[in-house]
Amino acid sequence: MSEMITADLVDLDLDRSADTKEAASRALAERMVALGRVTDLDGFLADVAAREAQMPTGLDGGIGIPHCRSAHVTEPTLAFGRSARGIDFGAPDGPADLIFLIAAPAGADDAHLTILSSLARQLMDAEFTGALRSAPTAAEAAALISGEDAEAPVAPEAPAAPGAASGPEAVAAPEAPAAPVGNGSGSGSDEPFRIVAVTSCPTGIAHTYMAAESLENAAREAGVEIAVETQGSAGFTRLDPAVIAAADGVVFAHDVPVRDKDRFAGKPTVDVGVKAGINRPAELLAEVREKAERGETTAPAGPTPVDNAGDSGDGYGTKLRKWLMSGVSYMVPFVAAGGLLIALGFAIGGWKIDKAPSVAEHFIWTDHTSWAALLFQIGGLAFAFLVPVLAGYIAYGMADRPGLVPGFVGGSVAVTIDAGFLGGLAAGLLAGAVVMGIQRVRIPAVLRGIMPVVVIPLISSAVVGFLMFLVVGKPIASLQSALTDWLEGLSGANAVILGVILGLMMCFDLGGPLNKVAYAFAVGGLAHPTDGSLKVMAAAMAAGMVPPLAMALATTVRGRLFTKTERENGKAAWFLGASFITEGAIPFAAADPLRVIPASMAGGAVTGALSMAFGCTLRAPHGGVFVVPLIGQPFLYLVAIAAGVGVSTAVVILLKGARKTTPSGPAADETVPAEKRTPATV
Repeated sequence: MSEMITADLVDLDLDRSADTKEAASRALAERMVALGRVTDLDGFLADVAAREAQMPTGLDGGIGIPHCRSAHVTEPTLAFGRSARGIDFGAPDGPADLIFLIAAPAGADDAHLTILSSLARQLMDAEFTGALRSAPTAAEAAALISGEDAEAPVAPEAPAAPGAASGPEAVAAPEAPAAPVGNGSGSGSDEPFRIVAVTSCPTGIAHTYMAAESLENAAREAGVEIAVETQGSAGFTRLDPAVIAAADGVVFAHDVPVRDKDRFAGKPTVDVGVKAGINRPAELLAEVREKAERGETTAPAGPTPVDNAGDSGDGYGTKLRKWLMSGVSYMVPFVAAGGLLIALGFAIGGWKIDKAPSVAEHFIWTDHTSWAALLFQIGGLAFAFLVPVLAGYIAYGMADRPGLVPGFVGGSVAVTIDAGFLGGLAAGLLAGAVVMGIQRVRIPAVLRGIMPVVVIPLISSAVVGFLMFLVVGKPIASLQSALTDWLEGLSGANAVILGVILGLMMCFDLGGPLNKVAYAFAVGGLAHPTDGSLKVMAAAMAAGMVPPLAMALATTVRGRLFTKTERENGKAAWFLGASFITEGAIPFAAADPLRVIPASMAGGAVTGALSMAFGCTLRAPHGGVFVVPLIGQPFLYLVAIAAGVGVSTAVVILLKGARKTTPSGPAADETVPAEKRTPATV
């Protein structure tokens, strides 16, 4: 850390020039400017203020730690100031007398950020902060912070607790208590209570690691085993799934979303801000222990967008699925908002509303046609983001934030050349691959600060744009055109076969990847609607409504075949199915997949085939029965859904009834004889 702080970056009498946090930041930043570490003082201070506006950077114990990542910083730098009067940085216990200004380039490399995280952990050491308060000279204070002073209170490296953070940023722990506390079950077992934790803050430089250190220290004092995943600016290494599985509880101390949060589902969880992890770690550990003793757990999380390239052990096929699901998951809200607004525009203004002039030039407040045109045109703008968002977030799933710009650019090119949904898929994968390739190139240190904001967006956008315009885009556009023509010409047996395939895909994994692929295929056709694409959309939505409605009906007519919990879920499934939320059938499939999934697929195939055979059309991408007025052949459409629901219900009842025993236990139907009861399928 010696190159990050020198005596010239230390002010032991900050009171002379500063009495507010803004003035203190400016005084320390001016020292960085004088050494050429910051190129634009006002621009850098604006970034510091923006970070401060997200959350005060004052910490208990008289510490202020303003920090930010900024394009105006040439290299990672740390300035230190000491104030006798104290300066208010928003800490609960009062003003700060030790102020650290941390400046990181926008593209700071992992090694320097790891060193910064090490400082953040040292601030949790009272001996270290005490030495800084008594340091007589700027040179000695700089030596203490950089670790050059042999007397600096930085603990020697020692083995970490099982699963605990390790590496350059870890601070060695004193020996744990000899007698570990019993587990959360209250059984008095010698097994220690095990906790996994995730810490993160908006900048990912200081609070992330300070919270981790604070939790680890509190865990050692309590005789608790803890493993902390710090999701900071230097990236993060996922906790071993085996460590998570063995944990008795979870602590989230974060101010930005926890990545891959569904890994921790089903365990007692305490979810707080990152400063709570710093200021009251013992309370958090006690709270999660109490929840474990009461048996409180979080519900299993549903499918969530991935924003990473997949776990290191994943095969390419698994990673590809995650990347595609990332794009589709972020695309769906645009589809729902834009598509429903377009559908409402048609419902209010008629089928010719798409020919209305721009409402920016012609709008009559008392004319319903103008309002219909407004809805249609807003929906059209939202819907226009469909392909760029799909491509951008596929690239994001592959390469994180650097993938967004080339992904959106490639998706926009796909729209421009009429490559459609398939073009968006290709653009996203190309953008992610290009960025990942650039990131593997060794870059001189002087360029690292501008890599994420200038170099990567510039090069990757140019490469992806070239490939999409001149190499792969035109063949994909031709394929998209051929597919559109094929859909337009569908009739008779071909249409029915496509309906069967769509129905099977929509009902196979109930909102999973295959379901999303079928749905995205159907929605993609709405960008340039034809009679064929509108039939596909209708078949996809109808089939997706079948599984939850069938499970709801089955629990109503043959409740004794289901547990009490399933019967309660069946009541909610009526609304979920009617709203085209296929995931409403997941609790049933999770409990009994070998019976529920085949039954769902059978009904979905029937509904998809009938919808296509009846020639039903749909201009809205979502809405279930609530958009029936927007459906072509609405009565036959409902007949198709009812037929599929009836088939699925009959099949699932037949399969469940064929079992020699029925689900029971505490939740079982009380009419089942005791001798026939077996534990419910899990």
